[in-house]
Amino acid sequence: MAVAYKICIDCADPHRLAAFWAQALGYLVEDHSAMIKGLLDAGRVTEEHVQTVDGRLAWRTAAGIRDPDGPVDAYSGVGRGGRVLFQVVPEPKTAKNRVHLDLHVGADQRDVTVDRLVQLGGSVLWHGEEFGSSWVTMADPEGNEFCVV
Repeated sequence: MAVAYKICIDCADPHRLAAFWAQALGYLVEDHSAMIKGLLDAGRVTEEHVQTVDGRLAWRTAAGIRDPDGPVDAYSGVGRGGRVLFQVVPEPKTAKNRVHLDLHVGADQRDVTVDRLVQLGGSVLWHGEEFGSSWVTMADPEGNEFCVV
């Protein structure tokens, strides 16, 4: 049986990165507000654990995005398919990523996609080419590298 997983990305501002990556991947920012309200009402979390983002209750130190076509838990808002979680860590990024995402958009959409991602806060690091394949290596708003292929 396959193992369910999510990709976790350490960051300083999980809501900013969730918004960027939701746009980059065509994903949805997860809505955890019903679960958070239930936990607040039950006294299991306090106001210091949450904040309001885009008019909804959200975790202060984490935000997730999910595949809009994948299954989702209606109460928690957690995606059960492709999912990325952004979590606050105290230290800044200091070295090259050991794992990165490749966005496969095709040669005919690469330039348009790169321009769109720059407008969202990404930056172009370099252009690469190897064995007849080419790509653009970029960084998200916190400097995490990814490629547009």
